[in-house]
Amino acid sequence: MIKILRIIFSITTLILSIIGLITENFELIPFMMLFLSLTMLTLGIQEIQQNKKLAGWFLIGVFAFTFYVSINGFVLNSFF
Repeated sequence: MIKILRIIFSITTLILSIIGLITENFELIPFMMLFLSLTMLTLGIQEIQQNKKLAGWFLIGVFAFTFYVSINGFVLNSFF
């Protein structure tokens, strides 16, 4: 289940990145960062399940940072 979610989130991130590069529409960046953070969360959970605790907690920390950046992007885009 985690592997399927990781693949879905990764493909969604890749598609949003490609669309943003081709169309130069920077309003998609918060969505891309949201799916990137969810990808990092699934990777972190998967690493912890494989008893790679340090890498798993590092990826969860990356999730927290990118999730904050995406939420910040949503808030800033709604005001400007």
